[in-house]
Amino acid sequence: MARGFRLIFATSVVLMVFGICNGSTIGICYGRNADDLPTPDKAVDLIKNQNINSVRIYDSNIQILKAFANTGIDLMIGIPNSDLLPFSQFQSNADTWLRNSIVPYYPATRITYITVGAEVTEATGNISSMVVPAMTNVYNALRKAGLHRKIKVSTTHSLGVLSRSYPPSAGAFDSKHAGFLRPLLEFLADKHSPFLVNVYPYYAYRDSSNNVSLDYALFESSSEVIDPNTGLLYMNMFDAQIDSIYYALTGLNFNTIEVKVTETGWPSKGSPKETAATPENAQTYNTNLIRHVINNTGTPARPGEALDVYIFSLFNENRKPGLDSERNWGLYYPDQTSVYNVDFTGKGTVDVNNGGNLTSLNGVSWCVADPNASEDDLRNGLDWACGSGNVDCSPVQPSQPCFEPDSLVSHASYVFNSYYQQNGATDIACSFGGTGVKTDKNPSYDNCLYMTAGSNNNITAASNITANSHANAHSNSSGQRRFSLPNHHCFLLVIVFMMTQSLSTNV
Repeated sequence: MARGFRLIFATSVVLMVFGICNGSTIGICYGRNADDLPTPDKAVDLIKNQNINSVRIYDSNIQILKAFANTGIDLMIGIPNSDLLPFSQFQSNADTWLRNSIVPYYPATRITYITVGAEVTEATGNISSMVVPAMTNVYNALRKAGLHRKIKVSTTHSLGVLSRSYPPSAGAFDSKHAGFLRPLLEFLADKHSPFLVNVYPYYAYRDSSNNVSLDYALFESSSEVIDPNTGLLYMNMFDAQIDSIYYALTGLNFNTIEVKVTETGWPSKGSPKETAATPENAQTYNTNLIRHVINNTGTPARPGEALDVYIFSLFNENRKPGLDSERNWGLYYPDQTSVYNVDFTGKGTVDVNNGGNLTSLNGVSWCVADPNASEDDLRNGLDWACGSGNVDCSPVQPSQPCFEPDSLVSHASYVFNSYYQQNGATDIACSFGGTGVKTDKNPSYDNCLYMTAGSNNNITAASNITANSHANAHSNSSGQRRFSLPNHHCFLLVIVFMMTQSLSTNV
């Protein structure tokens, strides 16, 4: 009996451990407001080639649903604002839609979320009152079909739903939306559905560049912004905006609702006044975003907590109205050629000769590893710098700020630069047998700060920079807090636990 209990307990704990180990994911938004787009099958092939496992679409197009069948890709589908009225009025409308648009394709097509309406607080007309009734009817339809535990129901928001987002700890929902938000949050908490938000540091920088630095918006700041209420340090605007949502939820006693980012990104082209909309900045933002998310860094207020993020968007969409930037958020042109290169694994490095991955600082240079160098040459340079070169290589050790991405090129880059800066930042100090490359693009990311000549890499505080973001211009699973550990840590944790259980069983 005791042994049987221990077995059940051990199994439960192992399952719990693997639940903790579920990490953050990066997905893509597949909008189709454009001419000459590839067929859905070709778009899905493009997505699969990038090893993207989560996709958001904005409707329930049957051809799209069929194209994703048997791919293993999780799909978030949408009910547009134009359909809120019929869905909110009659349960039969939701039942019919589910029967015709979802049930025939599930589970071959792995539909995981249904978004009912999009950014309704930014839409014209008073449609927000329709959202919760429509969500309720969709949920009831799912329950009748036995799918309510497998497909979550929610709706998306812009940051305009907040009245305050700076400092993050002062994050609060706009009281004018109280009549809509209270029943919505009650629904999400009751159904264990996530709060979905679209986060765009680009707009905050574009509309308030005097108060917001480009480096801070691009995950490239070399100094922190301090939240005066909590003392938490923020290295980027994305984290600050996410935490402002968490604090707003906590302020209304809904701190168990999970947050997911259903849109974020950076445009590669803009109108004349949108000078930050460049391929280089778009590449920098999305590359650093991916690294930040898949490393399970979490945010200062929720360290180590998993966060699922969808990048906007797969293709440029030439039919969208507004400024030029609105039509240039895509990673690809409709002919499937890349606007710029992005590595969705987060393990690669950005080619420093092709846009770099950070903005320049006047007169400052860094030394990084040549990504085309052989592994043996990089390893020899790394070993020499950490030995005879007297470089402190502890920051690239496991659990330290520069360990992730766990790649030879990344580790060598940090170590090469440290040696370079400590030895006068001369050309010869960056040689490393031809494997070192000088760049004026700051390679720092997240909490991994590359030193410069004369610096000691101490933490510095920035002046107060507002993290308040304007509502973005796009109109197109559990409620419990999740914490994640790196996969290798999870594996070790399971092994250690099973060993202790084996020992206790033999006693």
